[in-house]
Amino acid sequence: MTHSVFLTGATGFVGGAVLRRLISDGANVTAAVRGNADALEKGVQVVRFDAFDTTHWQESLVGIDAVVHCAARVHVMNDAETDPLAAFRKVNVQGTLSLAEQAAQAGVRRFVFISSIKVNGEGTLPGRPYTTDDRPEPSDPYGISKFEAEQGLLALAERTDMEVVIIRPVLVYGPGVKANFLNMMRWLDKGVPLPFGAIDNRRSLVALDNLVDLIVTSLTHPAAANQVFLVSDGEDLSTTQLLHKTAAALGKSARLLPIPSWMLSTAANLMGKKALSQRLCGSLQVDIHKARTLLQWSPPVSVDNALKAVAVQYMSDKKQ
Repeated sequence: MTHSVFLTGATGFVGGAVLRRLISDGANVTAAVRGNADALEKGVQVVRFDAFDTTHWQESLVGIDAVVHCAARVHVMNDAETDPLAAFRKVNVQGTLSLAEQAAQAGVRRFVFISSIKVNGEGTLPGRPYTTDDRPEPSDPYGISKFEAEQGLLALAERTDMEVVIIRPVLVYGPGVKANFLNMMRWLDKGVPLPFGAIDNRRSLVALDNLVDLIVTSLTHPAAANQVFLVSDGEDLSTTQLLHKTAAALGKSARLLPIPSWMLSTAANLMGKKALSQRLCGSLQVDIHKARTLLQWSPPVSVDNALKAVAVQYMSDKKQ
């Protein structure tokens, strides 16, 4: 294990899990925090900042072996920004590259960047998963900003001694998951009939523990240097299969109506919900062969066990 790690996004869903794993592994962690740090683990050194693109990090990076950069301006629905791409670039490109430049100057050995599968694109044909060799085709401001950050980091790695590792996760789920995944669990828990019983797509997901395990592996593995990795559970599911498995984890039976996918897609498009239709009915698969072969890495947690952990946390939260 790398001895000293500088972590951003430590109060977030992914960053918080990375923090817990690093502490468990005995690393010394410095966490960059903009908001409330009260929830952080004891023994973590905290560095407070206002903005990634204007902060002077040099003093905090002295003696650091590796940076894990989880913080970002994330993809948001109904963005209120007048120029969303500029807002994403300010944090995700300028902020990332400012931190990385200063890390390289401070002698940091490795910089692990949590990117997004949106760099590859928004969907795949069934049986034609994305690979790291595919030409990136980001289509929204978030994906574009992540791709530009990747390009800047790889260029930095070419002209400095700092190694860069880029990880592009698919949808991440785990205990404490929010947004659409949490809404799905609530519907299943309440026994709400859902019109998703005949969707024959394929979606790659990644359990939080599996993503964290690859991040930690990438901190020290020699073969990870200056590489891009896609990450998933290695078990692709249809939306229908995911609902059945999640319901089973909750101890419920999914009440799914077999409405054809084309009817769902047509209705969603008419309501202006094309992106939602793509997530529910379209396919998005990734090939993790590169991580398996180059790093000898395999997802340590199965989908069923990961969903059970999510269900346990959900039921616990519901009782509070």
